[in-house]
Amino acid sequence: MTTKFTKDHEWIRVEGDTATVGITKHAAEQLGDVVFVELPDVGKSFSQGDDMAVVESVKAASDVYAPVSGEVIEVNQSIVDAPEGVNDAPEGDGWFVKLKLSDPSQLDGLMDEAAYKEHVANA
Repeated sequence: MTTKFTKDHEWIRVEGDTATVGITKHAAEQLGDVVFVELPDVGKSFSQGDDMAVVESVKAASDVYAPVSGEVIEVNQSIVDAPEGVNDAPEGDGWFVKLKLSDPSQLDGLMDEAAYKEHVANA
C-alpha cells in the first residue's frame, strides 16, 4: 500500500488499481470544524487536478482535487451524514472517495510523506 500527497493537501492511498482519496490532517486543521461535504456520484470520471468534491467548514469552503485521473467507484457517505468525521480522522475513516485508477503513472508526480511534511513546513 502506497500513500502519496499533493501540494493542495490531498492524500491518496493505493492498493492495486484502487485509490482512496481524502484531505490531509494539515488541511483539516486549517479548515477547522467541517460542517458540510459534497461528494461526486459513483461512476463519474475525473482528470488529474479536476475539482472532485467540496468541503465546507466554519472558516471556509474548499475544493478537493483529484490527485490522479480515475473513475469514482465508491463515496464515503458517512462524512456526508456526519461531516465532523473529516476532522476526527482525516487520513483514516474521513476519506472522501475511492477511484479506479486510469493512469497509475500519475502517482510518480506526487509527494511521499517526507516531501509533503517538508512542503507544509515551508509553506
